[in-house]
This record gives sequence, C-alpha cells and structure tokens, in this order.
Amino acid sequence: MSRDRLPGPRGRAHVRALRRLFAEPHAVLDELRREHGPVFGLGAGPVRLAVVGDPDALRDLFATPSSSFRWGHRFNVLGFVVGEGSMIVSDGPDHERRRSSVRAAFTRRRLNGWIPMILGQTDVAVDRLAARLDGHDEVVDLYPVGRSLVLGVAVRALFGPRLASRTEELGQLFERPQAYLEAPAIRQLPHRFPFTARARARADRRAIDAILDARIAEIRRSPTDDPLDVLEALVFDGKLSDAEIRDQVVSLIGAGYNTTAAALSWMLWRVTLTPGMWARLREEAVRELGPWAPVTTGDAAGAAPDVLARLVLADQVVHESLRLHPASVFAPRQAICDLAVAGHRIRAGTLVMWSAHLAGREPSAWPDPLRFDPDRFVARDAEARARTRQAWVPFGQGARNCIGFALAQMELTLIIARLAQRLDVSALTTRVPDPVGMVVCRPGGGAPMRVAVYDVKR
Repeated sequence: MSRDRLPGPRGRAHVRALRRLFAEPHAVLDELRREHGPVFGLGAGPVRLAVVGDPDALRDLFATPSSSFRWGHRFNVLGFVVGEGSMIVSDGPDHERRRSSVRAAFTRRRLNGWIPMILGQTDVAVDRLAARLDGHDEVVDLYPVGRSLVLGVAVRALFGPRLASRTEELGQLFERPQAYLEAPAIRQLPHRFPFTARARARADRRAIDAILDARIAEIRRSPTDDPLDVLEALVFDGKLSDAEIRDQVVSLIGAGYNTTAAALSWMLWRVTLTPGMWARLREEAVRELGPWAPVTTGDAAGAAPDVLARLVLADQVVHESLRLHPASVFAPRQAICDLAVAGHRIRAGTLVMWSAHLAGREPSAWPDPLRFDPDRFVARDAEARARTRQAWVPFGQGARNCIGFALAQMELTLIIARLAQRLDVSALTTRVPDPVGMVVCRPGGGAPMRVAVYDVKR
C-alpha cells in the first residue's frame, strides 16, 4: 500500500529547510536524510518536491517510462540559456529526435579519436604552467587552469580545430549565463527589462549563436570531412534545424565543461589529501602512457584507443570522486501522473528531485561512505558490484542519462593521469573544502595547490 504523504520536516522546520535548501543544498539534504531517510518531501500546493536518494527507489524511478515525466516544465530555468529546442528541456518525439542526432555524433570511433587531443591539450596546459613556474614551486589555483583546459577540449571536440582560436572568447560568453543560473530563483523571473543579469545572459547567448551560425555556414561552404568534428556531423545529419543544432551544442558545452572542470578540481583535492595516491597515479601513467615527450601539434603521440582500459586506477579515482561529488546535488523531472516510489505515492505535478549526492553517500550501498577510497571499486563480489552500479548515478541512468558521460569520464581519466605524470601537486590544508553552487557543485575557494613540474631525473 502506497502512503500519500512523504516523510519530511513539518511546521517551522519545514520553512527553515526550504529557506536553506537553495543556499546550502548539500548540508540541508544530508540533515534531512539523517532525520527522514533517503526519500522525503518538501514544499506544498503547486510547488511540491519529492527528493529521492535511495538507490532502490532510483532504480525504479529510472526504469519508469519517460512519458510519465515532463522536462520542459515551468520550473526548468535551463531553457532560457540552452534554448527551448535543447534536448535537456524537450519531451516526447522532439526529445527523441534531438537526442538521437547527438547520440549518433558521439560514436566510439569519435571518442577514441579524441584521446590524443585530450592528452595533447593537457600537455599544452602543463607547458603554460611550467613557463609560469620557471623551475620553482608555487601556489596555483588549479580550478581556472582546469576550466580553461576542459573548455579547450570541448571546443575542439564539438567545433573542430577551426574555432580553437576563439576558445577564450567562448568561455567568457558562457560565464554570465552560468552565473545567472546560479542566482537565486527570484532573480530568474522572466522579464524583458534591459541592463539586468537576464538581459546580459540573453545578449551573450545571441553572441554565441552568431559564432555558431558563422561556423555552420562555413561547414556548408567548405566541409572538412573531419571525422572528429561533432558540429559538422550534426549539420550533415540533416535531422535538426540550424536553431536546434545551436541549442544542442550550447547544451553540450554548458552542461559539460563547467561540470567536468568542477569534477577535476574535486579529484585534485581528494587525491592530494589521500597519502600515496598521487604517486600511485603517476606510476600507472608512466607505465601505460609511456615516457612523456614534447609535441607541437596539440595531439599526443602514441595514445592508443585501449589506453583508457589500462588506466585502471585513474578510472577508479574518477568514479570515487564523482560518487562523493557529483556535478549537481539533485536533478528535477516533473511527474505528469501519480507514481509509486519506495512505498509512497507521488502525486502528479510533483517535482521529483533525484539526488546523486544522497545515493553516492547512502550507507547501505557504500561502506564507510564519506571515506575517499578508489579501491572500493575492485575485488568486490557480484552482489556488491551490482549494488555499486545501482547507487553510482552521477550521470543518471536510463533513457535520460547524461549523453556526454563517456566524454566526461574519458577527459577526467586522461587528464588526471597526465597531470600526475608531469606535475608534483600537494594540498595546502588537510580539510576538503565545502561545496558551493547548485547547478554546478564546485569546491569553495577553488583548488589552490602547491605545484611544481616533476623532475623525471630524480
């Protein structure tokens, strides 16, 4: 028998939780989970929230047909930035058509083809750092370094090398829309007033569209036949209008590069605060990537497609860091019919906020859940591995999972391996920073680390 009312705070405690939720979501969710369990309700009337962080409940939720939910609802503010034609805010046949075109562009061949580029761009970033350090060790905030690196990878993967020279410009144009999405909800109310944050975000989106339109026209005039260029693949696929292509590309960059950069910063914190882990990563990278040698093309030589499978520890580090620090604290979908979840009835109209943060810290799925332990992903029995797959959901699961998850995991694995191979990095404190942000959860204060170029002769 399903119960109609979800557990959750009542009275003044409910009001306090709602006030704090969007300012410090991680702390509030952790408190509510301890008090009410991993499935609980908030809100009332037309704004009802059902937070789901239990792995068993998430399994059922992700298996529920997509037709039971709506993503293009009035509470999904992403549409203003990514565009109403984005697959992120689409439903029904429009979503399937848009997603299928993008899915076809992310082939395994294309992903494997980006491996030398990712390693090469990491080398370019390290070379810039080396020039800055000039043989010394210094404290460097690696968060902006990582953001620039990840953006450069995204631009080359999505646009091809022709727009590489405009990477910095594109990064600046994405800054204000991202800040707008992180602003309090009251500041995101739709309006047409000039000289506001919303107006500036709108202007930046128009500037991004102009760059994309020019690139699309250039592709049609003189195609490169570059098998690694996603934008060219979308243009000649012919299933999307130019406006839809723009919205998908903006979605891929906007949803991909900031989240991946934040994940990289969390990895750096976790690895440097775990004794011996940086040295283990370096040992594996030297063994599997081979001796590093300077290149001038921005692509690393000798990066075989099977290198990802050999970077076992780096992959475990990525998984463990994303378990503790997923990109978003929760993700919403609106129920358009009554649902039964974890023995509770969730009424139509409720925003179902599934939480990778709660699932990744669920004690029933993860022994000693707050401890950073990449080795927890190996040498487990079949039942434990199945439980792990069910509870590890930083990219979601099912038909609406993150379409760029393979690229993100590949980037993070290759970048952390190459950084360990070429740099000495150590944390300045023994404390993991508090998270900030809700759309993208990043370390508060960035990632200031003591950095030096690793001397291979030592």
